[in-house]
Amino acid sequence: MNVALLLPLPIVLPLFAAGVLLVLGRRRNAQAWTSVAIMSIVLVTSIILLIGSADGPVVLDVGNWAAPVGISLVADRLSTIMLATSVAVTLLVLIYSIFQGVADGERGAPTAVYYPAFMILSAGVSDAFLTGDLFNMYVGFEMLLTASFVLLTMGGTSERMRSGSVYVIVSLVSSMIFLAGLGMTYAAVGTVNMADLAIKLPEIDPGIRLILQVMFLVAFGLKAAIFPLSAWLPDSYPTASGPVTAVFAGLLTKVGVYAIIRTQFLLFPGGKLDTVLGVFAIVTMVVGILGAIAQENAKRLLSFTLVSHIGYLIWGVSIGNAAGLSSTIFYAIHHIVVQTALFLVVGLIGWVAGTTSLVKLGSIMKAAPVVAVLYFLPAISLGGIPPFSGFLGKIGLIEASAERATGLDYALIAAGLITSLLTLYAVIRVWNMAFWQEAPEELPDRAYPGGMVATASGLVALMLTITVCAAPIRSFTDGAATELLQRTPYISAVLPDYKRGSGISPEVAEKDPVPTPEPGATPSVKFPFGDEPTQSGPTGKPSKTPRSTPSPAPTTASNGGETR
Repeated sequence: MNVALLLPLPIVLPLFAAGVLLVLGRRRNAQAWTSVAIMSIVLVTSIILLIGSADGPVVLDVGNWAAPVGISLVADRLSTIMLATSVAVTLLVLIYSIFQGVADGERGAPTAVYYPAFMILSAGVSDAFLTGDLFNMYVGFEMLLTASFVLLTMGGTSERMRSGSVYVIVSLVSSMIFLAGLGMTYAAVGTVNMADLAIKLPEIDPGIRLILQVMFLVAFGLKAAIFPLSAWLPDSYPTASGPVTAVFAGLLTKVGVYAIIRTQFLLFPGGKLDTVLGVFAIVTMVVGILGAIAQENAKRLLSFTLVSHIGYLIWGVSIGNAAGLSSTIFYAIHHIVVQTALFLVVGLIGWVAGTTSLVKLGSIMKAAPVVAVLYFLPAISLGGIPPFSGFLGKIGLIEASAERATGLDYALIAAGLITSLLTLYAVIRVWNMAFWQEAPEELPDRAYPGGMVATASGLVALMLTITVCAAPIRSFTDGAATELLQRTPYISAVLPDYKRGSGISPEVAEKDPVPTPEPGATPSVKFPFGDEPTQSGPTGKPSKTPRSTPSPAPTTASNGGETR
């Protein structure tokens, strides 16, 4: 099976489904289960790509137009593990929405566009993860922005319109900076293909290169909600309905983190901004968690913990070695699942008690003991209690910093430990006030939301699976970190001769013909990073970095690692 041919499906299928769902209009059941069917197909596709990427980056030149002129879709270890986790979470949140009864959480709300917007959101996330060029990453971000605004403001309340407007303004600022950086990059280098940029950016003026690096970091930092670019998030997310808040918390900031990882390691190696990133990681962790412990609403409290734990991800990026990067990727998939699960459970709390205000909550342990368990498990994982995945990710970051052992690393370790303790305090405070204390008023008599509990249980089960399977997952993320640091597996997969892809577009071929080597011969190519890279194959013998094209699938994976 040619795995590369599956690459467009996570993007194209949800977009096609969005059009079909709009035609279905207000036939809610048909919309809902069609969405679930489409996302189930996308999940299976993502898992196949995840397995295929273990043998090396999988690449498809769309329309057979050769990169860097044509559009390339690239599935490497980083993109596929993020994609598979995100699609699994999106599918479970969709099912939760169905069982909630009314997708927006308010009867009479205009739900005809809810599921189409969810499909567009999923397509945007997939496009951001799989694209091989910056312009199509920008397109993915714009799809996210459009769908996010629809989902945030659905219901039309003044509070939602205000928070949606804030979100759109911030996102537009981020997009403008990204687009400006994109234009400057094309003007300076003449390409936006990331593999081609990795080759050509070292040739331009270092000052211009640093300006581009900072512009992309600011644009993606706004998306990722890195302090001080995070003030918009706690005001925007809590106003949306439960499923919308949950999927936003799990996915949107991680797309920004993914973009930071991809650009900082592939396009701007050398770690020039590592110290800056480390400082911002410390401030993000500490300020975010201090904001969390001051909140009296469970949704806002979790929104601040979301900001705080983005700091852990930036911490790993700032370390710049294989161990730190691997821990960041592991912690990212943990955080996608755990943060989404917590927001869904808080939605259940709101359903049972009629509010998420901590001063009005209580007695939920008696009313819904299963909800108490579903909150407790991801909460202590977020707080870093062993042996859960949150603890494993944080230990990995601490070990990576201790390996580098600079003054900044010790400050990062201290900030990480303090943040973890304060996170535990914050989530246990919610536990005490919502579940243990007596409710100040009698809880409303509402039907037990069994379907919602079942889907939230699915997310908690996924979190436990990450914990149980931590060793093989960490082995996979180690490989992802190695690919990112070496860079050559990605570049040579997209541009096998370091000039163009393997598409057959004649116009490109006439200008830059691809030499056809004799069978078994190695093309004579000047590699920009020194000698031609080799990796150890299954037998221990050197083998070339693989590429999946419309013919054979990739056969080997990269091993080993290095520091930026």
